[in-house]
Amino acid sequence: MPTTTLRIPTQDGEADAFAAFPDGGGRHPGVLLYPDAFGPRPELERKARELAGHGYYVLVPNLYYREGPAPVVALPEYIGEDVRPQVFAALMPLIQAHTTERVLRDADAYVTFLTGRPEVSDGPVGVMGYCLGAALAMRTATAHPDRVAALAGFHPGMLVTDAPDSPHLRASELAAEVHLGLAEGDLTPEALGALRKELDAAGVAYTTEVYPGTVHGFTMSDTAAFDADALRHHWDRLLPLLARALPQQP
Repeated sequence: MPTTTLRIPTQDGEADAFAAFPDGGGRHPGVLLYPDAFGPRPELERKARELAGHGYYVLVPNLYYREGPAPVVALPEYIGEDVRPQVFAALMPLIQAHTTERVLRDADAYVTFLTGRPEVSDGPVGVMGYCLGAALAMRTATAHPDRVAALAGFHPGMLVTDAPDSPHLRASELAAEVHLGLAEGDLTPEALGALRKELDAAGVAYTTEVYPGTVHGFTMSDTAAFDADALRHHWDRLLPLLARALPQQP
């Protein structure tokens, strides 16, 4: 699948990004893919290409563009347990600086940019994310219910918190169909119950599923958390969701 690098205008500058899309031209449903906390890298490009192969234009932004182009933090080719603490120590100030206000400003810019691409068909888009990106996808979907018809998050982080602006507390603003695929231990039973309560009250179509035997990060083949069976299961859940919510043009 072809890919291209892009610059997305935002209120705070320009976000570097890459996009993957089907070969052969035409217009395709758009998907905004938020990376995990490690940010854009070859692993995310592989996922974007895979999704593009199913007929989608996939946009992957650099969350930390205010600090520079990706990768903002140097990443090893394989993020094993031996280097994970050092990598997260470098990332944590960037994550903490990515406030709700920044997230929402960026979401406006990303959705506007995606829906304005000539390669993207008319109609709603999908948003999805991994780890931290799942919370960003939720915030984007709740802020743009008229434009987002599908929401997916995998091994989510910071989706249910004690903060008064926790992402799950905005579920009443969702219009998208939702799937959330969790690793064992991603959410406590109490937090998962609180999430489901908000989704039930919102009246949206949703599924939440704990993928058995997994740990946080199970979709990422460049980390020690990777689980090949769980990755395949994630595609088995994601692709039907997008097909239902974002019909392909003939």
